[in-house]
Amino acid sequence: MATDTTADGARATAPVGTPTKVTQGSRTKGGIGESTLRPDGTLKVTGEFAYSSDMWHEDMLWGQILRSTVAHAEIVSLDTGEALATPGVYAVLTYDDLPTAVKNYGLEIQDTPVLAHGRVRHHGEPVAIVAADHPETARRAAAKIKVEYRELPVVTDEASATAPDAPLIHEGRDDHHIGHVAHPNIVHRQPIVRGDVEAARDRADFVVEGEYTFGMQDQAFLGPESGLAVPAEDGGVDLYVATQWLHSDLRQIAPVLGLPEDKVRMTLSGVGGAFGGREDLSMQIHACLLALRTGKPVKIVYNRFESFFGHVHRHPAKLHYEHGATKDGKLTHMKCRIVLDGGAYASASPAVVGNAASLAVGPYVLEDVDIEAIALYSNNPPCGAMRGFGAVQACFAYEAQMDKLADAVGMDRVEFRQLNAMSQGTLMPTGQPVDSPAPVAELLRRVKAMPMPPEQQWLAAGEAADVRQLPGGLSNTTHGEGVVRGVGYAVGIKNVGFSEGFDDYSTAKVRMEVVGGEPVATVHTAMAEVGQGGVTVHAQIARTELGVAQVTIQPADTQVGSAGSTSASRQTYVTGGAVKNACELVREKVLEIGRRKLGTYHPAWASAELLLEGGKVVTDGGEVLADLVDVLEDEAVEVEEEWRHRPTEAFDLRTGQGNGHVQYSFAAHRAVVEVDTELGLVKVIELACAQDVGKALNPLSVIGQIQGGTTQGLGIAVMEEIIVDPVTAKVRNPSFTDYLIPTILDTPTIPVDVLELADDHAPYGLRGIGEAPTLSSTPAVLAAIRNATGLDLNRTPVRPEHLTGMA
Repeated sequence: MATDTTADGARATAPVGTPTKVTQGSRTKGGIGESTLRPDGTLKVTGEFAYSSDMWHEDMLWGQILRSTVAHAEIVSLDTGEALATPGVYAVLTYDDLPTAVKNYGLEIQDTPVLAHGRVRHHGEPVAIVAADHPETARRAAAKIKVEYRELPVVTDEASATAPDAPLIHEGRDDHHIGHVAHPNIVHRQPIVRGDVEAARDRADFVVEGEYTFGMQDQAFLGPESGLAVPAEDGGVDLYVATQWLHSDLRQIAPVLGLPEDKVRMTLSGVGGAFGGREDLSMQIHACLLALRTGKPVKIVYNRFESFFGHVHRHPAKLHYEHGATKDGKLTHMKCRIVLDGGAYASASPAVVGNAASLAVGPYVLEDVDIEAIALYSNNPPCGAMRGFGAVQACFAYEAQMDKLADAVGMDRVEFRQLNAMSQGTLMPTGQPVDSPAPVAELLRRVKAMPMPPEQQWLAAGEAADVRQLPGGLSNTTHGEGVVRGVGYAVGIKNVGFSEGFDDYSTAKVRMEVVGGEPVATVHTAMAEVGQGGVTVHAQIARTELGVAQVTIQPADTQVGSAGSTSASRQTYVTGGAVKNACELVREKVLEIGRRKLGTYHPAWASAELLLEGGKVVTDGGEVLADLVDVLEDEAVEVEEEWRHRPTEAFDLRTGQGNGHVQYSFAAHRAVVEVDTELGLVKVIELACAQDVGKALNPLSVIGQIQGGTTQGLGIAVMEEIIVDPVTAKVRNPSFTDYLIPTILDTPTIPVDVLELADDHAPYGLRGIGEAPTLSSTPAVLAAIRNATGLDLNRTPVRPEHLTGMA
């Protein structure tokens, strides 16, 4: 590990809050700032890419999970005899078969049982697992397990969760949040209080309120949960799995198996999307248990139905907001209450609460605020991380409020936002200053200035209407009668990286050597490549810093230090920072070797500004001193380096004050929609976006991330929602037949205007980008639909019945 040691012996890594040095003048092709192509791109679009579900092993068994058919019930009896007697079945395991005293797991709170014990708390909870020699045999055997349930009252909302006689979802809670919540069925509560809201309300000329409902969204990744566990000769297990955070999985898996972490070796396999849904464990422990019990490799692959039960979803939310403004359009105060439904287990709910509360004001200047955010335990499906992570729900509400206030004051809706927009130096409601560019007003200006799509583009001159461009599309429901256009705007703020005092760091190992007569760099991290393009960026960083054309990216595994989670828009910032620092140390070591071997031939070797470019050692003036092949010859340089961003701190549990976040990202959207007012059908014509990315390390990937996030925001605006029965808490639509996601026919034109204002605290000045567009696209679409229809729409997703008065 290449680290320094301070005088007191403590380890020191990259200086906190100090920008790392950017190599200037690098001309190596494929470096930072270029649109390099993804190495996995062609394989994925042609169907040749190997995902975790494609893995195979000789003498492999198949695992299957039996899930609860009810949402809340006591398990009266559990009979596995008939399943065990099925030919081809090698093992059937229940809670009583777990090998250690550690039988629960969880990201922060270890409240999730590996297999249900005593009772089930949500529809689809794992009850037993089966290993057999064929997947169909495993499924038939699981169906033969007899479970007798005695159903219990279900908790489905805040009223039923906090009633005096409410069933406790987790009796005897002892986690560290229990001391500051009013009821055991509240996972976490975060207030944020600043200024004097009551006095500020008296100064307001206009006060608007709103009640908003945000639906439960699924990550809807294309590759269901899957993995392969292989028992090892040393008594350990090798797990090949699609995940977002290898080392977090390892921390939760090893204690349940009763193995030291070095005997649970994890390797990332091809991931078919994640968006937060793979932060929590799914089949990992189950596959390992079956492999260790049978002594054979075990593969588990969920079908789509199982996948809806096998991962967490986005928290549905109820939000109440109050805002005030003066007659000249200045915001006076904001008061809000956000209730997030976390479902049966905690998952990431505490962190989602912190994000929702601390970002509840949005990208606006407000000195007087009173915010409360809570997450509930319920018998609904567990909810946790999903792209946007608490800020999405808040943005939907506060942007609707901005439109209401602008209308009340009589101002243009964009100008009203610009008047109240934060900028660098603004204090967040937590008291933390925004110490990097916050171009909120400029992003709004840019997105408003983008050319509008033509009116009635579905009607060519002298021709019949092209129904493909109309609401309803090829269903041929209209030829333009009753179709109205609307335009809406929204802007959002999202934190980047883990917050509230979490020790957020990443590790990178970089090696440089001569292979086949050519200098080659190898980068090894535990970063989960889930489609965000980190494998491309890491190679670009290595080319830029080391001046070599050939860069090999090693498979991600737990044989190198943690890279943290591929979430919170943090990987390019944190793991990219680790790769950059490791490359800088490798470069210095290479130059030391060069000075030792060749430095006597040229006085410029004494310069501290030597660079590596195009496989050569050059001066800062471009003079070539040596070929890297001659410098390295039979030597190799390898460095493993951790990188931490500046520290954060927990929010005060009474006032919410504290420097809780590392960095913020901003995006603004303009939505143009056409609505068939008779049938309630919506066609989103365009979703234009302007976003500050700090530095576009790979412009092509940046555009792709913005367009992808925008499309997921569109989904929750007009179609995506997991429907949970309010009486039974059962999921009604666990399939892509009934849970709708945008297809290419639903996805509008998404022009993007990229702004690059460097954050001096971040490597290369970059800013995390993947989540911010998911925030503002949803309220922009809703604002456009309101503009078209005149309706006061206060929930997502908008359905036809909400537009035709039939809801």
